[in-house]
Amino acid sequence: MYQLPGEAHTDMSNPVVYHPIGHIENAFQGPTSSEQIRAAESQIILDPALVEGLQDLNVGQQIMIVFHCHRSEGYELTQHPQGDRSRPRRGVFALRSPRRPNPIGITIVELVAVSDNVLRVRGLDAINGTPVLDIKPA
Repeated sequence: MYQLPGEAHTDMSNPVVYHPIGHIENAFQGPTSSEQIRAAESQIILDPALVEGLQDLNVGQQIMIVFHCHRSEGYELTQHPQGDRSRPRRGVFALRSPRRPNPIGITIVELVAVSDNVLRVRGLDAINGTPVLDIKPA
């Protein structure tokens, strides 16, 4: 493991555990083309106990959604982009594939509306039921 001088050692064998802060609701039940899913609106249903954390988000603002690709199974370090075997393999860290060593997705979306614990967004490339881990300003 690479370690910077003076940096504390991190034990890579210990798991890192996160708990979802909400989930995604949209019409997409499985893998879909990124163009199609990003064109549609999705809802992020936030845990009601976290609503106060939405203060100062503004409609029209771009926000970053961090999510867990919960339906992704396994990974390969090189993959065909979007599973298209006619395209040459690329390294997983050069792709947006959900099939990664840690299946974490990040997408910058447009905030369309906020109502209580529900955020309506456009541009999200995650499917229905996906656990949301965090929301950040873009």
